[in-house]
Amino acid sequence: MNQGARPSYAIIEAPSILGLKPTGTQNLASALLGYGLAERIGARRAACLQPPAYSSERDAETGTLNARGIASFALVLADAFEGVRARGETPLVLGGDCSILLGPGLALKGRGRYGLLFIDGHADFYQPEVNPNGEAASMDLAFATGHGPGLLANIDGRGPLFRAEDTVVFGMRDHDEQRQYGSQPLPSDMHVFDLPAIRAHGIEAAASGAVEALVSGELSGFYVHVDADCLDDAVMPAVDYRLPGGLSHDELATVLARALATGKVVGLEFTIYNPDLDPGGSAGRALTDVIVRVLSESGRAL
Repeated sequence: MNQGARPSYAIIEAPSILGLKPTGTQNLASALLGYGLAERIGARRAACLQPPAYSSERDAETGTLNARGIASFALVLADAFEGVRARGETPLVLGGDCSILLGPGLALKGRGRYGLLFIDGHADFYQPEVNPNGEAASMDLAFATGHGPGLLANIDGRGPLFRAEDTVVFGMRDHDEQRQYGSQPLPSDMHVFDLPAIRAHGIEAAASGAVEALVSGELSGFYVHVDADCLDDAVMPAVDYRLPGGLSHDELATVLARALATGKVVGLEFTIYNPDLDPGGSAGRALTDVIVRVLSESGRAL
C-alpha cells in the first residue's frame, strides 16, 4: 500500500506478566478490547498468545524473575509480529508488562535498523544487581538496548535490538527512584525528553523533537512503546507502581499523532494498565479513547 493510505491494524494480545507480577496487568488486552478497541479502529484480532507459567523465584544466573520464560515468549511474540507485518498490517500489541518490548524488538532487528520511541513514566534501565525485586519490567529498556545478562540482552544472538542513539525516552519522571536504588544512567547518546524537559519546552516542541530524532535516513522506521504510567497519576491510577505527575491524555495523543504522521511507525504496544486497580473502568475507557482517537486519525503507519 502507498504511504498516506488508511492504516490497517492487527491486534496481538500478549498478556505476559513474567516481567512484573500477576496482579491484574495480564487483563489489559481483554479490558481494552471489552471497551470496543478493535471494532472502533477496524482492527483484525490476529493472535492471543499464551505466556509461560509465572514463577516468583528469582533466576540465580540473571538476577531476574522468569528470565527464560521472558526470552522464550519474546521469540513467540516476534513470530506473531512478523506474521502481521507480512500481511502488510501494522501490529498493535496489547500487554502485559513492559518486558513484551523484547518480542517486537527481535522481529525488527531481523529486518534491519529501527528506532524506538519509548513513552514511559520510568526509565526501565535498572541492572539486575540493584533491582529491588528482579522484575524485567524495570529493566526492559536496558535489555532491549543490549545492557544486561546475555539471556535477555542478547536473545537468539540478536542484541542489541535497538541502538542507544536510535532510542528516544519520552515522559520519564522517576529520577528520585533511580537515585534511591542506584539505577545505571541512561547512555549519553540516547535521546531523553523527561517530564521536566517537556514541561519546560511544551508538548508540541518536545513531541516534534522526539520524532525528529527518529526519522533519520539510516532508520527503516521506528516502534512505539507506551506504558500507561506515562499518564498523570490523577487520570491513570490503575498501575502497579504509581508516581505523581505525568502526561495528560491530550499530551500523549499529541506525541503519538506526531509519530504516526511521519509514516515511519512500524508498530505500537500498550502496557502496564491494570484493570483490577480500576474498578469503575474510567481509566481504561479513557486510555482506549486516546488510542482510538489517534489511530483513527492517523495516516498509513507502515
